[in-house]
Amino acid sequence: MNDVVIDVEGLSKRYQLGESSGFGLWRRLTERNSPREEQQFWAARDLTFQIHRGEAVGIVGSNGAGKSTLLKMLSRVTSPSAGRARIVGRVGTILEVGTGFHPELTGRENIFLSGAILGMRKAEVEARFDEIVAFAGVDRFVDTPVKRYSSGMYVRLAFAVAAHLEPDIMIIDEVLAVGDIGFQKKCLSKMDEGVHGEGRTVLFVSHNLQAIRSLCQRALLLEDGRLVADGAVSEVIGQYLSRQRTSLDMRGRSMVNRLNRTGGRARFTSMSVRDTGQADQWTFRPGQDITLDFSYEAVESLDNLGFLLTIAAAGTGEVITSVKEVLSEQTVPRGASGEFSVSFPENRFRPGEFALSVCLGNGDFSAFEDILDSNVSLPHLSIESDEEDFHLRLGFFSPKYRFVRE
Repeated sequence: MNDVVIDVEGLSKRYQLGESSGFGLWRRLTERNSPREEQQFWAARDLTFQIHRGEAVGIVGSNGAGKSTLLKMLSRVTSPSAGRARIVGRVGTILEVGTGFHPELTGRENIFLSGAILGMRKAEVEARFDEIVAFAGVDRFVDTPVKRYSSGMYVRLAFAVAAHLEPDIMIIDEVLAVGDIGFQKKCLSKMDEGVHGEGRTVLFVSHNLQAIRSLCQRALLLEDGRLVADGAVSEVIGQYLSRQRTSLDMRGRSMVNRLNRTGGRARFTSMSVRDTGQADQWTFRPGQDITLDFSYEAVESLDNLGFLLTIAAAGTGEVITSVKEVLSEQTVPRGASGEFSVSFPENRFRPGEFALSVCLGNGDFSAFEDILDSNVSLPHLSIESDEEDFHLRLGFFSPKYRFVRE
């Protein structure tokens, strides 16, 4: 018996760069030659794999690897440039906020619209309506247009609809991270129940590797739009982490992006992450020392120079801590260079993925001169732990404290 529910063969998506205007369309229509290869960007290229009924498959990769593009093609939100995808069964999807609901319709109306799109009768949706609203926690707002919902409310309702209208396949993007930690736990529990109790198939994209480990038995690793690994979740995640570059030459990395957002009078030239044993790595365990090394140069003369580091929860972007220091209170002449490091002895981070943003600017950061973050493909800092108690994994830090029982 064939239990393949997603069959992908040679799936590819190509975008044309720099031609969103009417002039660009006219030029393409009148050009005799095909668009030059350097004007093309392949967000996904020649993806081939199969997923069986009842599998929970995680999709991992750095920003820009093609994860969301793949899910959009499987969800029929965007069409492929080449290849095919055959899907058997009803599909419930949660992509970025704003996808799937009509903003002018109320929560109630969108629930029934989603059911109709899935081919369900009105009586079937009515039978699950109260459960959907209760799960999402939007009972007071169910008759309010969803355009007035917060991003968290929107995602909670979108997940509740996707999970309770009994799709055969659930496709879930990182947008799930918009919800609070309690709701994330409910979602993971509901997905696990669907996989193991109802034989549902789940495709799950997340930067939270612990969530992928807990839910999925198999994972796909994408890199530059290509599938580079497919196998057991622990093996694929290990490959993903080992492929993260730990020492980064920043002299020419994504300079257009960086200059568009900053003054550009000073710039980072290198960055590396290591432990106290000098081993370069982006993955650590709680209690391990973490050291970030930087070098920089002044492109123009500056009155002074400062450094700012922010650490945020990957996915939500919620800043959890920051470091701000002065590199020079005196004039920094053109051509000057320097090195510095930031260390977190015996780090007290709890398991998770953390997005770094590092900046150069003037002393009070009223002007930014350079920035490195996920927009220039800066890897995430990953903290891994064998701790199985959910309550000891909550939050972002493990504080030092005393407990006295009288």
